[in-house]
Amino acid sequence: MNLETVGGRYRLGRSLGHGGMATVHLARDETLGRDVAIKRLSEALSGDEVFRERFMREARTAAGLSHPNIVGVFDVGEEGGIPYIVMECVEGQTLADLLAENGQLDPDRTVDLILQACAGLEHAHAAGLVHRDIKPQNLLVRDDDTLTIVDFGIARPVDGTQLTLAGTILGTAAYLAPEQALGERVTAAADLYSLGAVTYELLSGRPPYEFDSLAELPVKQREGPPPPIDGISEELQDAVRRCLAPDPADRPASAAALAHELAQASPEPSTEPLPAAEATAATQVISRPRREVHISRTQLAGAAVLGVAALAAGLAFGLTRGDDDSPPPAQPVPTEAVPRGDTPTESARVLANWLRARAG
Repeated sequence: MNLETVGGRYRLGRSLGHGGMATVHLARDETLGRDVAIKRLSEALSGDEVFRERFMREARTAAGLSHPNIVGVFDVGEEGGIPYIVMECVEGQTLADLLAENGQLDPDRTVDLILQACAGLEHAHAAGLVHRDIKPQNLLVRDDDTLTIVDFGIARPVDGTQLTLAGTILGTAAYLAPEQALGERVTAAADLYSLGAVTYELLSGRPPYEFDSLAELPVKQREGPPPPIDGISEELQDAVRRCLAPDPADRPASAAALAHELAQASPEPSTEPLPAAEATAATQVISRPRREVHISRTQLAGAAVLGVAALAAGLAFGLTRGDDDSPPPAQPVPTEAVPRGDTPTESARVLANWLRARAG
């Protein structure tokens, strides 16, 4: 076991996962005597200011949320020039693990798990945040069947700074909304599409669409709905189909609205509390781009190649496009501003102090 200590108090243990951007380790907080998860930026990327800023943005984003279905952030810092985030350690399996073990889940359990995801997303959307990477790997199920949404690394606040790279696509391809795959403007309705794609896979054992390239995905999505799912009610079928609508305006009005649709379509009464029906409009939680970006067909083809490479490496950024006359963003629920510094290193120090002050 690796006994390296981070931040003078976190003793690193076994690896919990790694990707092109970061690694996650189980660790022991020797000050408070509890297990935590530490996410550290890849050493190869630690010298890149863009990646460092994105990494710190994840900490700021997650630190501003407090909900039983969203992973908690305890601390941030920097060790040896490498930024890290200290998070709640969630014991359990991802939905991807459950799919690998079972092939598919029964409708009752699927609805109960997705209702929890709706509750977490409604909280994030109400705070003005779009996750943008909802997929089975980012939905953890604890031993008591509580679902937790993790990895807000590509989430973006309504009024936040955009970190974008032309030609690359956010998220994992099979769960991307059509507007994401095309690099268009993204709202919280994209999260509902992704959650619909996850629900479809849990119920059927397969993603909603098969495709050979990223460029082919939005074409398939706009050609028509995916094949019907065997063995579920027409009401549940219809709720999933509405999530997968190509036009964001045709999807459920909010994560809360989707929760109520799924609960009504479930063959058994839900065991999960539902978010309030009066909720944030999914198509209005949006960040206005700083400038308009036009994408040619050649650039879109390039985006497909680069997007697949980015997915393989575990790295993804976003490309958004909008018009000057787009409607104003919805006002998020008032929350205390999370402090920032002038540099990623200063941001880490200021945010760590902010988190510690509130943890005491």
